[in-house]
Amino acid sequence: MNNFDEDIKRLGTNSHKYDNLELLYGLSPRETLPMWTADMDFKAPKCVFDALDDLSANGIFGYYGGQESYNLAVKQWYQLKHNWSLQSDSISVVHGLCAGISIAIRAFSNEKDGVIVFTPVYHSFLSIIKQNNRKLIEQPMYVENNEYHIDFKQLERSMTGKEKIMLFCSPHNPGGKVWSVEELKKVAQFCEKHDLLIISDEIHNDLVFKQKKHIMFPIAVPEITDRLIVLVSSSKTFNIAGGLMGNVIIENLILRKKFQQAHKAIGTMPNLFGMKIAESVYTHGHYWLSDLLAYLEKNIELFDNRISEINGLKSMKLSATYLAWIDFSDTGMSEKDIINKVHRTAGIAASVGSTFGKGGEKFMRFNLACPQAKVIEAVKRLETTFN
Repeated sequence: MNNFDEDIKRLGTNSHKYDNLELLYGLSPRETLPMWTADMDFKAPKCVFDALDDLSANGIFGYYGGQESYNLAVKQWYQLKHNWSLQSDSISVVHGLCAGISIAIRAFSNEKDGVIVFTPVYHSFLSIIKQNNRKLIEQPMYVENNEYHIDFKQLERSMTGKEKIMLFCSPHNPGGKVWSVEELKKVAQFCEKHDLLIISDEIHNDLVFKQKKHIMFPIAVPEITDRLIVLVSSSKTFNIAGGLMGNVIIENLILRKKFQQAHKAIGTMPNLFGMKIAESVYTHGHYWLSDLLAYLEKNIELFDNRISEINGLKSMKLSATYLAWIDFSDTGMSEKDIINKVHRTAGIAASVGSTFGKGGEKFMRFNLACPQAKVIEAVKRLETTFN
């Protein structure tokens, strides 16, 4: 069994989550609970340490090569976990999925072309689109039965013909929603009608809890692969994001060649360390993941139950990810006051809702992938602050 209750000291370890907290939020990491950026406060599986030990024993850290064993590990993982049969040729390894999204946007659109996102959504989507000088098109979702839904009719009315790409998040971050096959088919039908390329970021595909099952987009809608790019990675699942590796899966040969050409323009050599640890978790990480999901479910249940008892606060139904999305609308406070209460009064560094786009203004996102004692402490602070 893995000890997820262990309180690991991360301050001073070049941790973005802890060592950049004061710079980005103006909050002391010694007094504040860091519950913002999406990495876990848990040690990676033992197989990661074993892979690094093997590299260290060899003592040579040159360029990475011989990707066949990595590709096989990826293929076996997705066949076993998601019943998705991949060909090795369809896998392109990139330096993280944000890099993969950026390459795809450059490969399949021109400057000023429109890229559609359903907001609120992972904040890096918005930044990547803007930084690549594409037109960001935010389509706010609506809440029904405490989960997000897409308003296709509203989106239809706003279409201009200049839209080229739909950037889709599945499972959804920050809403924690697992999309149904029917919903994925509606997305695909809309994209076919308007000749849109789909970039489906499925990085949280393995962080799904037992009441739900994630369906990969190409499994839900196999006929859409001529306009589909799927992004997956082991980084979020196994807390190895520092390895900066991800997979861009493109089954259509024409799309794949176009992506690979754009990829070559910025360099394609993978990170040796990231590739070795990723291969290790795809091969040996199954039991660790099972233990992790059981632990996270307890954290989520505890957090949700206590949040529901705090005046003005509401937790969105979380079926995937470890990122709780809390609605503060019923407090009657402004966004500025909500942020001040959470950050300054409660002393919790949670992600600001408006950074996730339209519809996120009265929300904040809390990372629950930490020892349960920290979740309990966070709830106590919120109870004191808002009750």
